[in-house]
Amino acid sequence: MGLMDKWTNGEREAPEPLEGNVTATVVTGTLIWFVLFLAQLPFYGWFSDNGHTWWVWTCAAGAGLGLVGLWYVRRREAAIRRGAATQ
Repeated sequence: MGLMDKWTNGEREAPEPLEGNVTATVVTGTLIWFVLFLAQLPFYGWFSDNGHTWWVWTCAAGAGLGLVGLWYVRRREAAIRRGAATQ
């Protein structure tokens, strides 16, 4: 029996999905990325001189993707509410 067989042959059931305040989680993560981006901006010259500007832009990308995630989560929650209201 291979390593993946124990996961794919039905021996284990999939766990229930975690439900929580997803919006708050995404907002918190987005804010952390944005704060890290802002904290690194004063040191951009050092990052540039040492070839580490990707650190700054990774934080900016994290904040931007967090905004996309926030948009997605809010639309998902609205769709769930609409679905529950029609039933």
